[in-house]
Amino acid sequence: MSSSSSTLPDTSLDALAAELRYVITDMICRSGSGHLGGALSLVEILITLYWRAMSIDPKNPHWEDRDRLVLSKGHAAPVLYVVLAYKNFFPKQELGTLNADGTNLPSHADARTVPGIDMTTGSLGQGLSAASGMALAAKRDGKKHHIFCIIGDGESNEGQNWEAALFAPHHKLDNLIAITDYNKLQIDGFTADVLDLEPLGEKWKTFGWNVFDVHGHHWDELEKTLSLAKALDNGKPTMIIAHTIKAKDCPLIENQPGSHNIKIPDRETHHQYLASLTGGAFPLPY
Repeated sequence: MSSSSSTLPDTSLDALAAELRYVITDMICRSGSGHLGGALSLVEILITLYWRAMSIDPKNPHWEDRDRLVLSKGHAAPVLYVVLAYKNFFPKQELGTLNADGTNLPSHADARTVPGIDMTTGSLGQGLSAASGMALAAKRDGKKHHIFCIIGDGESNEGQNWEAALFAPHHKLDNLIAITDYNKLQIDGFTADVLDLEPLGEKWKTFGWNVFDVHGHHWDELEKTLSLAKALDNGKPTMIIAHTIKAKDCPLIENQPGSHNIKIPDRETHHQYLASLTGGAFPLPY
């Protein structure tokens, strides 16, 4: 029996997003370092996917007809871990073990140890190719589920993404929905300075994709766009360009290049990060 996404009101989703940001920040601070900025920018996107858009079954993570998600920017794994735990794929108590010795939750997404993860990721540029292969297999098997893939804007510098961009429309993979976390920052600085992607939407259209631009932190806009993308059967894959804010709601590093990978040398710094979050404090589940 499948368990589909639930429709929580926006106010409840706002509270959930604030709580998840608090837990993610604490997890990364406890581990001493981590990719906080790119995890916080994805909170609304992943909540919308798992609570409103995707067909999943936490009691049966390998359900054959489930929707799949490939988090190609695998360094943002903490946000996916938190979402899966809050959807009851595994106990929330494990979240406090991020990147610790013997943990099931390494710093990058690991399908071997974490129920609900469909692909181990972290080597940037590979996720969209793998998601395209999953989508092609589903098509050939006559399956109706969708494959979602989240890529980073810095990751979009990788040539393999553009090979997949050619492959997917050639095979008419309209069951493939990709999302670019367009927070405009990467490890070396602003994407416009490192290697400008613009006009990003036109590039994907030229490769033969359906393209939507959305506010990456707006619930209804995300849900409506994902719903529309799932309904399309025009033989084209879909790219959703989600305009987000790196390290959203963490003023210490919000929209700053230094947010990509933070270092936490002591408890004082740990508390500073938690205290800075604009959504407030929450009880930790571990």
